Formats: sequence, structure tokens, C-alpha cells
Amino acid sequence: MSASNKIKVGIVGGTGYTGVELLRMLTLHPHAEVVMATSRKDAGTRLDAMFQSLRGRCDLVFSDTATADLTQCDVVFFATPHGVAMADAPKLLAKGVKVIDLAADFRYRDVAQFEKTYKMTHSCPELIAQSAYGLVELNRDAIKKANLIGNPGCYPTTMQIGFMPLLKAGIVDAAHLIADCKTGISGGGKKEELGFLYCEASDNVEAYGVSGHRHHGETVARLQEFTSEKVGLLFTPHLTPMIRGMFSSLYARLTKPTTNDELQALFEAAYHGEQFIDVMPFGSYPETRSTRGSNMLRLALHRPQDGDMVLVLVAQDNVMKGAAGAAVQCMNVMFGFDEAAGLSTLPLSP
Repeated sequence: MSASNKIKVGIVGGTGYTGVELLRMLTLHPHAEVVMATSRKDAGTRLDAMFQSLRGRCDLVFSDTATADLTQCDVVFFATPHGVAMADAPKLLAKGVKVIDLAADFRYRDVAQFEKTYKMTHSCPELIAQSAYGLVELNRDAIKKANLIGNPGCYPTTMQIGFMPLLKAGIVDAAHLIADCKTGISGGGKKEELGFLYCEASDNVEAYGVSGHRHHGETVARLQEFTSEKVGLLFTPHLTPMIRGMFSSLYARLTKPTTNDELQALFEAAYHGEQFIDVMPFGSYPETRSTRGSNMLRLALHRPQDGDMVLVLVAQDNVMKGAAGAAVQCMNVMFGFDEAAGLSTLPLSP
């Protein structure tokens, strides 16, 4: 702990969308102090010069990622592309610094699957066994004891939260799950690519990654932990013309007689007491704008035509519950803070 009785926080990659979200939450966190934020391109620039939203809240200057001494921190967030955290994690952990990676370096238990999916060699596979998957509602006990966190992908968060109660109850056909998912443009990160330009993405909806999205393997591997049946998942992501937000329509075929009331009770029991999962009344319609800017995930159950298919509608903010908010939630659990510390912001409306 620092002299101010707050933990010292470092952020690697502080200029991207998840990086500035971390800054937004952590500058107001009652138990944390951001002491360093790094950037490869903008070292020497004041944070509040780049992000006016931080004026009066943060007077830090971006440090050079190559030379920053992150060992002075109690915890370091990596809001960086895949492959960055694995290079620095061993030395930070050796110095007693906790690490939370928002990319995929430590999401997988199977190193070979990571290397196949991300087309790179893992530089510290021995740390995989030490890492905890950072979806608090499904892995809280492991996160409490961990020094290394692999934050989940945004799509996998919605799919796991939505399918888990059904799979654990053993009442659906695990081999034929369907996920129709949509995300805002910020899901692609802060980069200059034609498809993310306003004139290209506005007034348009398109599917992508249909033959194989990198979040597919992550999701199937995690869902497999909830059932003894072999999991099969048809997952189709779509890019939508909104800045932030994610909406997943999840379909599963019931294999046992189950009433609507029983389905609702199943989900309410699974997420009873969870501050950031809102199980809405049966037949409700969660909206992405009802989660915008917050760490809240909302879901609702439907039974189309009263048939044997159950539909789970899931909405979240892809940058918050799908990334930075979930990472801060992990930090709170790791350090024994109130899980909602720094995360009590209500959704923005309109």
C-alpha cells in the first residue's frame, strides 16, 4: 500500500478505449491511485491534454512503455494487444506485482489453442497454470487467490453468463448452441482501419468472422466446464453502427420438460446477489443503452411460440463489462475491496 493507504496502479496502453476507461474508473476509485500510465507513441504527453475528461482529476504524464518502471506498482493493467502482457508478466510477478491482462495472453488453459488462435508463440506458458480467468461471477474464488488474471473477451462474457445456468442444470442440448451477437465499433479497438471509419460503419450492419472468430474457442472451452456433454456452438458476430454496446441473442433447445417459471427461477438463483447481473422479468427486452457506460449486464428469457427453444437476450457495454469494468471488478476481488468500488456509475441515458 502507498502512504495514502491506496494501492498503486499502473496502466500499460493508456491511450486506447479500454485504457481511458480504466483511467476514468480508477481516478475516482476510493482505494486505488493511478501512479503510471504508459504509451509507445505519446510518452511525455499529459493525460488530461489527450483526454479532457480527466482535467482536474489526473495530472500524470504518459511514460514511455519501453522504460517505465512498473515494479513500483501493486497492480498493473495491460490494455494492450495480444502478446504484450506475456513479455512483462514474469518479471512483474517476480517482484510481487499483480497483473491483469485485458488481452488473450492468459485466457486459455490450453497453450496450443492460444497459439493456434492468435498465431504467436506464448513466451511464458509456465504461468498459464497460475492465471485465473477474469469473469468474476463464474470464477470468483480463483480470482481471490490469483496474482495473474486473464480478462475474458467481450463476446464470451455474454455467452457464458447466458448459457451457464442452462448447461449446469443439464436441460438443454449442449451440442447445438447458437449465439447471434452484435457489437459496437469500439469493439475493434482504437485504430485506423477502413471498416471502422464513420462513413463506412454508419447506417450498416454486417456479419464477420463467420468461418471462425477468435472468441469461439475461448467460449467453447469455458462452457465445457459447465457440462459433461460435448459443447457445440454456432457463433456469428456482427458489427453495428453504434460506438459502444453489445447485444447477444442466445438459443438453446430444451431437452427436459421445463416451465417458463422454472427457467426464470433457474437464472434468478444462479445470479442471486450479483451486483452487475440483472435478470429481468421473463419476456423483457434488455437494451444496450440501459448498460451504456456501466458495468451492468442485463439479460431476459424468452420462449418463442412456447416451443422447445429457450432464448436468452443479453446486453452489456462492450468496453465496460466486456473489458475495463470487468478488469476493475477483478482488481477489487483480488485486493479484498468492495466489489463495486469504482464501478457504481449508472448507465448513461439517453
